[in-house]
Amino acid sequence: MTNWQKSDWRNKPRVQMPEYTDEATLNAVEAQLAKYPPLVFAGEARRLKSALADAAEGRAFLLQGGDCAESFAEFSADTIRDTFKVMLQMAMVLTYGAKVPVVKVGRMAGQFAKPRSAPTETVDGVELPSYRGDIINDLPFTAEARIPNPQKMLQAYTQAAASLNLVRAFSTGGYADVHQVHSWTLGFTRGENAAKYREMAQRISDTLDFMKAAGVDSSRAHTLQTVDFYTSHEALLLEYEEALCRIDSTTGMPVAGSGHLLWIGDRTRQPDGAHVEFLRGVQNPIGMKCGPTMTAEDLKVLLHKLNPENEAGRLTLITRFGAGNVGDHLPRLIKTVQEEGANVLWTCDPMHGNTIKSASGFKTRPFESVLREVREFFAIHKAEGTIPGGVHFEMTGQDVTECTGGVRAVTDEDLSARYHTACDPRLNASQSLELAFLVAEELSDLRQSKQAEAV
Repeated sequence: MTNWQKSDWRNKPRVQMPEYTDEATLNAVEAQLAKYPPLVFAGEARRLKSALADAAEGRAFLLQGGDCAESFAEFSADTIRDTFKVMLQMAMVLTYGAKVPVVKVGRMAGQFAKPRSAPTETVDGVELPSYRGDIINDLPFTAEARIPNPQKMLQAYTQAAASLNLVRAFSTGGYADVHQVHSWTLGFTRGENAAKYREMAQRISDTLDFMKAAGVDSSRAHTLQTVDFYTSHEALLLEYEEALCRIDSTTGMPVAGSGHLLWIGDRTRQPDGAHVEFLRGVQNPIGMKCGPTMTAEDLKVLLHKLNPENEAGRLTLITRFGAGNVGDHLPRLIKTVQEEGANVLWTCDPMHGNTIKSASGFKTRPFESVLREVREFFAIHKAEGTIPGGVHFEMTGQDVTECTGGVRAVTDEDLSARYHTACDPRLNASQSLELAFLVAEELSDLRQSKQAEAV
């Protein structure tokens, strides 16, 4: 990448980014960020890339989840802890189903900016710029709040650093102990409607009991008390990303210092656009959302631009088609990847293609639609002989009512009770764990069918 500079994106067409009116303040903020330490380090990004390479080959499985958009106002240690806790529970269940390590990647410590379907919104005849996330402008519907403010990048950095500090402490300080995590999961399966998940939870208990009897427990095996946990976000605000880009002292190559894994959204993956230009040059593992409008021609160009060395673990394709549409699009993309001989990790985002407006006027996602898309994703990969390597959820550890359905049976009438998201509806803790059990069943079935074929 000797022909790449981190500011080259500025010469490319830009979409889904704010137009800052105070250029002097913007320049000062970028200069300040450029002096700050990176939030993540090159060695961590290389470790994640290696784990994702394993997931692409079926030797691991990727669980990526967290907030749709992190909030400054809702930021707290409890919020981070609760989401981290649910992801650990989900990972344990998935590990049991797949019988391979689960790579845990949070949508946190950087997921502050959101693409929007329209640049403006109108309320009661008043038209204002859209809210684009707390790193850019503010949610209240006033002209002043919607002005892009460069200073918010500094607050985002501070919150991301604090979030990472807490997550690293949770990961290594005993909070992630495998026995404690499973005890939380058992609490979920005691519910009357969760009885169908009790059998798998009991099998996990039996496994842990056997390990303890054999002398393998947390007091003797340090790995049962700690986890590797990585961060990710959509690389949308490129002024922020450029300011935190650093040169890895080990390899001499540029690394995005804002998060371990960055992805390009379905709205910003133009082959000649600014976002592709920036991400093609950093050495982090990167993701790319692939929706129904992704063409074979664009995908071929993007595969070569974003991963010119065809490096394993470098590129994750995150499909998002909507329930009932996966069969119309995923097979043709799989064929394109195979024709190019490209190394990719296939994961499923069953959230973004299943957003609807409820009868009560709330934006929501039916749990059954989310589950259906996941099942279609697995079924098509089985039919094509390719590997379903991961899942990508918008979720929270809080007891919100934003998506309908699940064992707690959130209804349309319930949505107003605890609808807290500023952007897109998230799975709550119960729905997230239920989905993990159902994905674990898919993984277990896939593993058993492969074993039968081998015989």
